[in-house]
Amino acid sequence: MSRERRASFHDIRPPHHEIEELEQVQRYEDFTTIDWIQDSIIERNRRLRAARSRNTPYRGPRGEVSLAWIWSQLQTLAHAGQSWFVVSLVGIAIGVNAAVISIATEWLSDIKMGYCSDGWWLNQQFCCWEIEGTDEDTCEAWHQWSEVMPARWAIYVLFAAAFSFIAAHLVKSLAKYAAGSGISEIKCIIAGFVMKGFLGFWTFFIKSITLPLVIASGLSVGKEGPSVHVACCVGNIIASMFKDFSRSQVKMREILTASSAAGVAVAFGSPIGGVLFSIEEMSSVFSIKTMWRSFFCALVATVTLSAMNPYRSGKLVLFQVTYDRDWHFFEIMFFIILGIFGGLYGAFIVKFNLQVAALRKRYLKNHAIAEAVALATITAMIGWFNHFMRIDMTESMAILFRECDGASDYDHLCQTAYQWQMANSLFLATVVRLGLVVISYGCKVPAGIFVPSMAIGATFGRMVGIMVKAVNRAYPNSGIFAVCQPDVPCITPGTYALLGAAAALSGVMRLTVTVVVIMFELTGALTYILPTMIVLLVTKAVGDFLGTTGIADEMIRFNGYPFLEKDDHAYNVPVSRVMRRDLKTLPVSGLTCKDLEEVLSRTNVKGFPIVSADSKNILMGFIDRTQLRYILEKAQNLQDVRPDTPVSFAPNAEDLEEAEFAGVAAAPAVGLDEETSLGLMESTATQDVLKLWPWVNQTPLTVSPQLPLEIAMQLFKRMGPRIILVEGQGALVGLLTVKDVLRFTMLEQHQVQYSPWSGEDFDGLVDEARTLTSNFADDVLSWGRRIFRRR
Repeated sequence: MSRERRASFHDIRPPHHEIEELEQVQRYEDFTTIDWIQDSIIERNRRLRAARSRNTPYRGPRGEVSLAWIWSQLQTLAHAGQSWFVVSLVGIAIGVNAAVISIATEWLSDIKMGYCSDGWWLNQQFCCWEIEGTDEDTCEAWHQWSEVMPARWAIYVLFAAAFSFIAAHLVKSLAKYAAGSGISEIKCIIAGFVMKGFLGFWTFFIKSITLPLVIASGLSVGKEGPSVHVACCVGNIIASMFKDFSRSQVKMREILTASSAAGVAVAFGSPIGGVLFSIEEMSSVFSIKTMWRSFFCALVATVTLSAMNPYRSGKLVLFQVTYDRDWHFFEIMFFIILGIFGGLYGAFIVKFNLQVAALRKRYLKNHAIAEAVALATITAMIGWFNHFMRIDMTESMAILFRECDGASDYDHLCQTAYQWQMANSLFLATVVRLGLVVISYGCKVPAGIFVPSMAIGATFGRMVGIMVKAVNRAYPNSGIFAVCQPDVPCITPGTYALLGAAAALSGVMRLTVTVVVIMFELTGALTYILPTMIVLLVTKAVGDFLGTTGIADEMIRFNGYPFLEKDDHAYNVPVSRVMRRDLKTLPVSGLTCKDLEEVLSRTNVKGFPIVSADSKNILMGFIDRTQLRYILEKAQNLQDVRPDTPVSFAPNAEDLEEAEFAGVAAAPAVGLDEETSLGLMESTATQDVLKLWPWVNQTPLTVSPQLPLEIAMQLFKRMGPRIILVEGQGALVGLLTVKDVLRFTMLEQHQVQYSPWSGEDFDGLVDEARTLTSNFADDVLSWGRRIFRRR
């Protein structure tokens, strides 16, 4: 290792081009980290106290049943069923909210086109319920806003601009956290970082109102990602009403994980897919108990949505279909093309959307409303002239997924005479929406990327399916098509749209198993599981080759959110290079209450290592800042402790014998209710000495300075401590936090992974492709001139 590499991490001086990245890293200090080890100790002490309370004999002297015994049994039963009751409430609320959002979205999307004379509150589907097809001329109750095409186009654009303006204004004025998808932030929250207000009531309320407006405005964003955020808001609000959940971070994170599963379940009508999404994408540590609760919450939410039946079709989602035709092995070559498209799409979106996000952050930070209105207006002006962009993306997918059975034709989509016209229209929709997604995802309104990606994949896949079907019709008995039966349609273009949607979603989110299950639950066609797996494996291979990371993880890094990735990296550095050396410590003895007050006023650290009073700096324990502040205030108010009263952090033999809670945990007073804690203070706080040892964690997590950083990262990810103390031969030498690790990985990430899709390599590929294209065009033009001159 070079001399520069041996230098301490904190002595590194970054070059100029890394200044912006370091400024992003400073945001790590804005977040509070949950200490999962301490929270586990708190929960353990509560269980022990509850067990002692339940074991208290409440029967009479002869063993007869008493009212106290009955009450204790009822309390035990209520405590055991409380978690399932809360999960049920969360699931029902998520299902109801999803149904209301779906109904509002459908009505707002149709109101741009016209209105129903039978009732202004009816959308086009309900207004023309008894009439098959979607042609407005066959439904007398549905009226277009104008018979003149330019007027209809102008009204369409005005509605889109108005919807986007209302949504952006509400978000900016009332709930700034309602903007965006929310999946990146929820991943950080579930991992143990606190973002105050992100899951609050106003965020839930504003996002639920603005989400239908944004989708109806026609912006190339989806509601499935924000639905996960809304579902987690519902879970947080309901769980916070119960004391056992509001004071336990572990239980609250279980509810949030279950809520994220329910959010995906109601968005796609896929309860099992929702559970797999929470495992594969959201949670880094997933227990069996959490999995069952996630499954139950997703099931309750899905059943509730099904009972409300927002589409009045008995289906959970608008694009739910069923295929009854089998596929052929020669189609695998076309499936591979769809998989390659999905991988390229994901890499393209991730790279260029981050560049747009950087431009937005630099130049459009104060113009969020104008940006949203401009994007919606441009999208509406362009999308009006394409049949597959004019309507809602979910509705367009429902059309593209269908089989051509005669009754499902939309705008001549299934007619042979219009097949090349449809292919051109689908190609334009793919290209235009691709560009719109790049510039729209990330604007300051509720915006997801699930459905836009699926819509792009669906248009591309349907285009490929139409082309393959056209070749089959032109050459039915030659080559690969000879295996097709003459009286049965050989190619089903709708399945290509489905596989293309799966490929695009997998490419941008880097999900595999979840997408397979979601697509299976959407179609109910077991025969298309193998094609879906083939497509997604090709997509994953292309994404791995290009070094693509899921857009949620990329947005975490871009926004500077504190989150450790699931992937393991080899940095080949010890903990001593990354740890903090300038520590704020407290000696085990020799301080007074006044000294502690001064230390608290001068520093803002979350806790203090306790070291020996001599110069050896021997580690004795760790005390949390909030605990120390609480004890000092209570001791001075209740026990008449003076400012000059000495304090002691170490127990003696008599303290350990007399303490009622000795042996309950490393810090006996951790997790006690206020009444019990005050009772313990009566024996530890006197005018002669203030004994703080019950609140000291005497067994903090410690590591050696020579420990590889990768092992420390595993400790953070699997055990979840807030800090790790670095101890060398018994002496405290440093302290390590997740934020320190993240700062280091931010500087080292350009050396961790090579991607031919990034940086100068990608620019070189683009330049080379441009040169080759230009040369090819010149050759074609010269060839054409020679032919023309000969004639």
